[in-house]
Amino acid sequence: MARTHKAWAVRTARDRTEAPARARLLDAAEAVFTRLGYSPATVADITAEAEVSRAGFYVYFASKEEVFRVLAARVRDAFLAAQEVPGVDTDDVRAVAEASVGAFVAAYARHLPLLGLLEQQARTDPDVAELWREIRERPVHRHARYIRRLAAEGRARPLAEPLTLARAVGGMCVEFARRTAERPGVHQDAVRDVTALYLHLLGAGPARRE
Repeated sequence: MARTHKAWAVRTARDRTEAPARARLLDAAEAVFTRLGYSPATVADITAEAEVSRAGFYVYFASKEEVFRVLAARVRDAFLAAQEVPGVDTDDVRAVAEASVGAFVAAYARHLPLLGLLEQQARTDPDVAELWREIRERPVHRHARYIRRLAAEGRARPLAEPLTLARAVGGMCVEFARRTAERPGVHQDAVRDVTALYLHLLGAGPARRE
């Protein structure tokens, strides 16, 4: 990760990190990497996919390796954002559970092809390895802290140690996300079922049903 941050330091300007062209390049890079694989993919493939010039690519990224690391960070941030549930009453445990499960399953299904490549690259690239660790661990540990807080407030009676429960729920979400990626039509049912199981393990009562 250090190399990614250092490279960005020389680019400065917040407007560049938020520019539409940069987002288009990231989307194109994810599509290219998942279609071709990491090694065969080139900067030329990415710029062609994004319809951005090669010079335009280097305004935002120093190399193929850098754009891949930025993609890894974007996946990590997407999983963390799934736990934010904006617009949901944070005092409503059931609503928070349903919204966060739904967001996580959707995010995982969306990025599923890239996740396999991230795991492979993590074996040889220390920066990607650190990002891969964060992708797997940070959402789980944040979730465990949330469960501990609910238990301390008397709003949940977890059936397992919070970190163990968080890992179990994360595993269920991943499994159902894989099914959702194959059959998008089952997303709503998957979210309903995982939410019901989660609330049971949390000791917070049954999920709402339509």
